[in-house]
Amino acid sequence: MGGISIWQLLIIAVIVILLFGTKKLRNIGGDLGSAVKGFKKAMSDEESAKKDADADFEPKNLEQQKKDATAETTETKKDKEQA
Repeated sequence: MGGISIWQLLIIAVIVILLFGTKKLRNIGGDLGSAVKGFKKAMSDEESAKKDADADFEPKNLEQQKKDATAETTETKKDKEQA
């Protein structure tokens, strides 16, 4: 009694199609789909960023940092001398 039948839904669909047209409804559907896809992508990017932030790594000790810094400076000096 209080529910909407299939015929009432069909009549409403026909009225909506007549008012807006199929082209505009197709554009609205495409925009809605791309918005949902973008939202899902943003959510998955955020989750992967959290996983990357929580990754385990071994920090370099002070001696390794000094060795790396001196190696970089000697390489840049050699490059300047060759140029």
